[in-house]
Amino acid sequence: MPAPPSRPASARAVLAGVVTALVGFTSSFAVVLTGLHAVGASSAQAASGLLALSLTMGLACIVLAWRYRMPITSAWSTPGAALLAATGTVEGGWPAAVGAFLVAAALILLTALWPALGALIARIPPSIAQAMLAGVLLPLCLAPITGLVANPWGVIPVVVTWLVCARLAPRWAVPLAFAAAAVVVGVSLAHQGASVDPGLLVPRVELTAPVFTLGALVGIALPLFIVTMASQNVPGVAIMRSFGYEVPWRPAMLVTGLGTALGAPAGGHAINLAAISAALAASPEVDPDPRRRWVAGVSTGVSYLVLGGFSAAFAALVLLAPEAVIPAVAGLALFGAFGSSVQQAIDDPGERLPAVVTFLVAASGIAVLGVSAAFWALVAGLLVRTVLHLGKRREAGS
Repeated sequence: MPAPPSRPASARAVLAGVVTALVGFTSSFAVVLTGLHAVGASSAQAASGLLALSLTMGLACIVLAWRYRMPITSAWSTPGAALLAATGTVEGGWPAAVGAFLVAAALILLTALWPALGALIARIPPSIAQAMLAGVLLPLCLAPITGLVANPWGVIPVVVTWLVCARLAPRWAVPLAFAAAAVVVGVSLAHQGASVDPGLLVPRVELTAPVFTLGALVGIALPLFIVTMASQNVPGVAIMRSFGYEVPWRPAMLVTGLGTALGAPAGGHAINLAAISAALAASPEVDPDPRRRWVAGVSTGVSYLVLGGFSAAFAALVLLAPEAVIPAVAGLALFGAFGSSVQQAIDDPGERLPAVVTFLVAASGIAVLGVSAAFWALVAGLLVRTVLHLGKRREAGS
């Protein structure tokens, strides 16, 4: 009996794009909503932000992949959302946060138009940038642990699902943990006899006029720009290069910068090149011929546009969830990023002390002069590093 014909390579590429979008969206949308709520967004504004991010990163995928015939994918800035969650409300509230998103967009665009800015960001030691990110992520990564005490019956199914899937199907561990959380929410609503307002399920755009404050610019815009560049755009280029693709830097920054600017008034904090999920659309498993894998990038973008239509439903699920359940999912989604950040922060023994100082300041959550801990963590880490290196240079010159 002859073997059935294999699926066309293009069909595999389309499926790879759908998987990329599903994994990327369901693995981290809870982090995005948590971050937007933390900086002052209402439930409707946070849902609008999720919709804006889905649409802009979907369009960015389609434009970049179609134009350059590469499987270039875009994503929202998950580290940036975690930064927002750790920062909390700043002076000026949600309008000031929107103003900070616009400034971050302008800085991303500036890296495309003014290469010196990109070179300046590249001069920030990776250990310092990653230590800041690890400190920001730490409180969020503790949520599954504290949630086990606060609401064990709601959180245990989520954690167990994640653990089993991390062993058997790592790629799907967080999405299936979210599915377990959805079941918990459904059971809770049924037990309470509650119903869902259909109006919550309809996606809508909530525009906010931006306000520019010093605290938001320094405490949100600059750290958001730095973590987006250092943790998403730069690694995203490197991952694509490992599969033989040279991402056109200037067009990529122009597209993602414009996308961030367009989405900001609707609540989107930042989009960027995909990093970890980039491999799902660019690997040889997608298509043996690297010249045909660009279809996966377009498919990812179309899938994000479709998922955007369900953004309000995802936001409603978070709104209706029992205590500690959604923060637990968000924390589990960040375990991998936290581990990677810690490893890169302390990998070089000569940079370990400044990295530790950066990590501790970021994790402290302090706010001085209305400016968040993430900014002060960078200042403290760079200051300690400068002092230590000055001493070494003096010793070398003597």
